[in-house]
Amino acid sequence: MADNAAETKKSASAPEKEQVRKKNKKGVFGEFTKGIIKENPTLVTLLGMCPTLAVTVMASNGIGMGLATTFVLICSNLVISLLKNVIPKAVRLPCFIVIIASFVTLIEFLMKGYLPELYDSLGLYLSLITVNCIILGRAEAFASKNGVLASVLDALGMGLGFTLALFAMGSIREIIGTGKWFGIDLHLPVTMTLFIMSAGGFFTLGVIIALVNRIAGRSAPAEVGCAACPNAANCPSYNKTEGKKEAVSE
Repeated sequence: MADNAAETKKSASAPEKEQVRKKNKKGVFGEFTKGIIKENPTLVTLLGMCPTLAVTVMASNGIGMGLATTFVLICSNLVISLLKNVIPKAVRLPCFIVIIASFVTLIEFLMKGYLPELYDSLGLYLSLITVNCIILGRAEAFASKNGVLASVLDALGMGLGFTLALFAMGSIREIIGTGKWFGIDLHLPVTMTLFIMSAGGFFTLGVIIALVNRIAGRSAPAEVGCAACPNAANCPSYNKTEGKKEAVSE
């Protein structure tokens, strides 16, 4: 009877283990894919607007900025996740910025040495990756609270989503504004210089955001302010405010 009981217990636990394995696999895959559409840092959470609008006059600039940001995001998330239990909470933000700035300096040296034209095109905005809200936000909201694998996948997904958004914007503005794409003349009958100006950047961004919301089936938020933000659940300030409201209501 003991053998039968052991076999029954083993057969019962097999489906549970399979469910846990599938759940973990789905969770890991979800950490990667969420940054592409569902929580795209540019088109959904509207972070990193400065480089998004400034450097996307050409598709090559968009890809260059996106990949540079992705490199810094992956490396900083990796290091911060490894050191999350070592960094004191009181000085975590300065520590995060120092880590991020180190990788930004590295990518600057590499780009200046091997891609000088792209380095000159990106200019000051390459250095400003250090204070990019996407990188600091993922460090604070995710990497400092999760394991290495999840943090790297989160960074990779967010970086890919950012790169795709910049590439789309750069392509649209370059094609319509100059009639070229990656320097190739498309021989368009009409071009609109407006698209390579600031107004064209805002217009293109608005159209892409509207299309993404349409494809994703999103409607206008029922609430405004912090409650409508996709990152509200991970925001310490929002959770603290909500906690105070609940305490007062009780």
